[in-house]
Amino acid sequence: MASLSNRIVEHASSLPEGTPICAGALLHLGSRAAVDQALSRLARSGRLMRICRGIYMKPVETRFGRCAPSIGKAIQALATLWGETIAPSGGAAAHALGLTTQVPIRSVYLTSGPDRRLRFGNLEVELRHAPRWQLTAPHRKAGDVIRALAWIGPDEIQDVLQAVLPSLSREDIDELAAARAIMPHWMAEPVSALVPRG
Repeated sequence: MASLSNRIVEHASSLPEGTPICAGALLHLGSRAAVDQALSRLARSGRLMRICRGIYMKPVETRFGRCAPSIGKAIQALATLWGETIAPSGGAAAHALGLTTQVPIRSVYLTSGPDRRLRFGNLEVELRHAPRWQLTAPHRKAGDVIRALAWIGPDEIQDVLQAVLPSLSREDIDELAAARAIMPHWMAEPVSALVPRG
C-alpha cells in the first residue's frame, strides 16, 4: 500500500492547478495528526508548497523544475474556499487600465476577509482587507476602474475618468453608474457628473 505522503501527492495531482489542499479534506486518507505530519514533510521536500497556515498547493512541474501555480487561479480558488471576495489592488488595476506605467513592486490583492500573507515559492502575496465598495465587480472592468480611482485618489479623479471612459463598454459604464450608491462621496460626485446615465 502506498505511503500516506504518496497518496496525498496522488490526490493533489488529480486536482486542477492552484487548488488549495487542507488537512481537513484529507481525513479519508489518515488521522488528522498523520495528515498534518505528512503535509509538513511534503512541504519541506518541495513536493507541496505551503501557501499559508494550513493551506498547501501542488507546484507545477515545468522543464525548468517545480514552480508556483498560477497566482490568478490560486487566488480564485482561495476566494472560493474562504467564501471571500478577492480582487487585484488599485495599483494593479490602474496599471492594467493603462493609467500608470508604474508596475506594482509587491503583489497585493484586496479582500473582504482578514489581512493575510501568502507565499508562492519566492513570491509573497499580500491580502489586505478592503471596504465593500472597493470590492465591487471583482473581475470586471468597472470594478478595476473603481479600485484604480481609490488608489489614485480624489485630486486626479476627473482626468482619470476622462481618460478611461472612452475604453469602457456600455455595460461597463452602466455597472460603474450602478456602483455610485456605495462609493464614497469624493468618487460618486465626479462619476455622476461624467458617466452618461445610471
